[in-house]
Amino acid sequence: MSPRIGFLVSHPIQYYAPIFRELAGLCDLTVFFAHRQTATGQAKAGYGVAFEWDVDLLSGYESRFLTNVARQPSTDTFAGCDTPGVAQEIERGRFDAFVVPGWGLRSYLQAQRACRKLGIPVLVRGDSQLASERGGAIGLVKTLVFPRFLKRFDGFLYVGQRNREYLEHYGVAADRLFFAPHCIDNEAFRRAAEAARCAMPVSGEARRRRVLFVGKLVESKRPLDLLRAAALLHDGPVEVAFVGAGEARPSLERAADDIGIPAIFHGFVNQSGLPAVYAAADLIVSPSVETWGLVVNEAMACGLPAVVSDAVGCGPDLIEEGRTGMIFPLGDVAALARAIEAVLAFDPARTREAIAARMAVYSPIRTAQGIMAAAAVVGGLRQSVSGR
Repeated sequence: MSPRIGFLVSHPIQYYAPIFRELAGLCDLTVFFAHRQTATGQAKAGYGVAFEWDVDLLSGYESRFLTNVARQPSTDTFAGCDTPGVAQEIERGRFDAFVVPGWGLRSYLQAQRACRKLGIPVLVRGDSQLASERGGAIGLVKTLVFPRFLKRFDGFLYVGQRNREYLEHYGVAADRLFFAPHCIDNEAFRRAAEAARCAMPVSGEARRRRVLFVGKLVESKRPLDLLRAAALLHDGPVEVAFVGAGEARPSLERAADDIGIPAIFHGFVNQSGLPAVYAAADLIVSPSVETWGLVVNEAMACGLPAVVSDAVGCGPDLIEEGRTGMIFPLGDVAALARAIEAVLAFDPARTREAIAARMAVYSPIRTAQGIMAAAAVVGGLRQSVSGR
């Protein structure tokens, strides 16, 4: 009999859909959504513009929307997802294991408490890293409280090295840690990028190398660092392309003119349009603090190497320096320029081969397999203790 696994997420998310489709092929899966996101809600959640995703996020697996009774429904505050009905759904589902993607929403803790009451093992999959931790009194409180809080969960699905280090820092035992890597739909991005490259016009003129930034155009994402670094390059002219919306765009446009760097501002680009943007670039840069940085996964699925700051969570997992990209110290513009020059000098064939090997690991099927392995272990341990 196929294992029954329940999975709760805030709302349909482009990065989770391919995982759910792979997982549905390995078990009897039911996905619950705590909130029906709107185009306006997407803008408020940080994208800067109202939109609907232009790819299918719901087919290939069974899913249900819960009733969100929050006074101000949203996905960006703890109280914005309040779904007490999840307890009844969990009891009805008779799951062998249940997965939540963290503890940042009331709905996730409601599911955790319901599972605990029913004796159902709970797995949690987040992407926190120590580089993003707060200091001071808040940090001290977390150090005291978190080890006890984390004992509410039976297993931890870590997405990469720094996420594992975070969990170990707070006392999670090794036998409760299971690798379920951060990933995107690698194959869909790869195919679309190849098609976009084939459709590009062939020109006999040498083109500028293109360096790409994908993210919110806000100061905290440090897009200006990229323009400043581009001005320091010595090995031929480059152009910088920005994908995303945000209040920093006017100042970036002025800075590009002042510095004399050709810049392209695509604005917000929906999922189906991203592979063509990646295909037209030579590398992607992520210069800020990121818990992971899934745009790096997207770019690499399209064959691009990456330059990331040492505060980007995916660095230890996706960046093999000298082969798939380079890592530089956060805020060091001169080091960023040197890293960009180094990556632009990579051998393209060797780089694509090394990137493909990384993507084979950070893929939806590997994530689904990791979830199944964790469910088997924590389910077996719970049964041996409780006699279920």
